[in-house]
Amino acid sequence: MPKLVVAIDGVVLKEVLLAKERTTLGRRPYNDIVIDNLTVSGEHAALHLIDGDVYLEDLNSTNGTYVNARAVRRQLLAHNDVIEVGKYKIRYLVSSDASAAATPVRVGASPLISSPVPLAAGNTAPVPLGGTGPAVIRVLSGAGAGQEFTLHKVVTTIGKPGVAVAAVTRRLQGYVVAQVEGGTLLNGEAVGAAAVALQDGDLLELGGSRMQYVQG
Repeated sequence: MPKLVVAIDGVVLKEVLLAKERTTLGRRPYNDIVIDNLTVSGEHAALHLIDGDVYLEDLNSTNGTYVNARAVRRQLLAHNDVIEVGKYKIRYLVSSDASAAATPVRVGASPLISSPVPLAAGNTAPVPLGGTGPAVIRVLSGAGAGQEFTLHKVVTTIGKPGVAVAAVTRRLQGYVVAQVEGGTLLNGEAVGAAAVALQDGDLLELGGSRMQYVQG
């Protein structure tokens, strides 16, 4: 089960298991994680547990929310990420048997597709059933049209940060997609935060781009 380790100046104050679908963090006493410090907003941030993955969302806080020293509005967390809220550093940890997500990094020259850092040695991802290998995302229109990207990693984010972003995740039974921010359409239907299974030939639309999922 994922957890947070809250510390300040290197001193650990508390550990919190993320067992709820939504965990709130802030200065006010009704939050799940209360940090009584003026640098922290009353309702500062929320953590969303979606199919084993944890997304951090800044709730329009005064001083902002940072992950690995970078300001974020909404971010998929990876093992060992450090969340900064005011002067507090909160480390995100997952158990060794949890699904391994990682911090997205840009792949090639395309702003549409990003891919996580590889899994740690000895921790291999399951190959989806019903296919001979990894699936691909084919960009049909918009920025990056004509490009094709193989889904090698467990989690791949697609879209334009700040406009519309979705996460494509590899599961034992296949690939699923979930909205991270903005609007995402799957075959013309809106996709929410709940993961939806992808089928060969499905069409995704987000951030002004149209893409096709192709099963390997």
